[in-house]
Amino acid sequence: MGFTDFISSNFTEFLTYTGFANATSGNIIMIIAGAFFIWLAIKKDFEPLLLVPIGLGIILGNIPFRADAGLEIGLYEDNSVLNIFYQGVRAGWYPPLVFLGIGAMTDFSALISNPKLILVGAAAQFGIFGAYMIALALGFEPNQAAGIAIIGGADGPTAIFLSSKLSPNLMGAIAVCAYSYMALVPIIQPPLMRLLTTKKERLIRMKPARQVSQTERILFPIIGLLLTTFIVPSGLPLLGMLFFGNLLKESGKTTRLAKTAGSALNDIVVMLLGLTVGCSTQASEFLTMKTIYIFFLGFMAFAIATASGVLFVKFMNLFLPKSKKMNPLIGNAGVSAVPMSARISNNLGLEYDRHNFLLMHAMGPNVAGVIGSAVAAGALLGFMS
Repeated sequence: MGFTDFISSNFTEFLTYTGFANATSGNIIMIIAGAFFIWLAIKKDFEPLLLVPIGLGIILGNIPFRADAGLEIGLYEDNSVLNIFYQGVRAGWYPPLVFLGIGAMTDFSALISNPKLILVGAAAQFGIFGAYMIALALGFEPNQAAGIAIIGGADGPTAIFLSSKLSPNLMGAIAVCAYSYMALVPIIQPPLMRLLTTKKERLIRMKPARQVSQTERILFPIIGLLLTTFIVPSGLPLLGMLFFGNLLKESGKTTRLAKTAGSALNDIVVMLLGLTVGCSTQASEFLTMKTIYIFFLGFMAFAIATASGVLFVKFMNLFLPKSKKMNPLIGNAGVSAVPMSARISNNLGLEYDRHNFLLMHAMGPNVAGVIGSAVAAGALLGFMS
């Protein structure tokens, strides 16, 4: 073989390894979707800490290559770097670590000062069970329906944790759906909140919350851990780390550990989680009719959760004296998109009364929603296992 033939033959072989030769229409669609996520994050400021890693992960996971080449570069190829990172998602390591960070950053004072707000957080979890029933009606198996329904808790790590246990084949679609709708909470919730409340209700002013002592803040994670895990032991990985992180924060003696858990460690885990979740959306696995159903069910779950929280506050107001009535706008915060949904409650309240600050009141059901979604995930895991 001459030198020219050698170069020509090897160059032709090289071309078969390139992305241009292996690209499919599905890859192009998913790469455009990843770029759109990045655009939403940067241009529209929709949860950039989540959507930038996920968006780039979607692009990374859909770079075409020869599957039979044994290059060990794809997410689903054993021993590849991405596959090693993906173990944290598939085996459920990342979500508890994220909950550790959430606990270390969360102030439960608003909930402690007004314990009845936990009922609002619990009511919002009806979005999970409403979506579960709809998923069953659409023909999903019970374990798949449970994995999809947890999207209604508006908690990405919880959705990943539960779907990794019950419906791993749908985990990529569930995770991307959960994070997408979390980022779109400012668009989804306000129209529903306006629809379900009157102007008079939106103008309700709530009394300032009482001061919470340090003793109460220290006891809360211990008592909360015992109560929730005794009821739902299967939620221990998430609830245990959530309350552990909060105890580190509130003890006053472990500030360094709390800062590490809530900043550096949390940032590292969120980066790896977002990137690998995005990479898991390879076109061949993601672009199916089931994915469309999952996004529809995710929207229904968010809508039901928002409506349930708002309507439950209105129901509670029927039994509360006039001086203690609650503004129904805080009901949307029962979903655990912390603190975004609480900010939406506050912003909408200020829109109708620029002196009516609802943020601290909304944080009560918001943090209750974090606990509620973890409890709901534990309950579903216990039943489905």
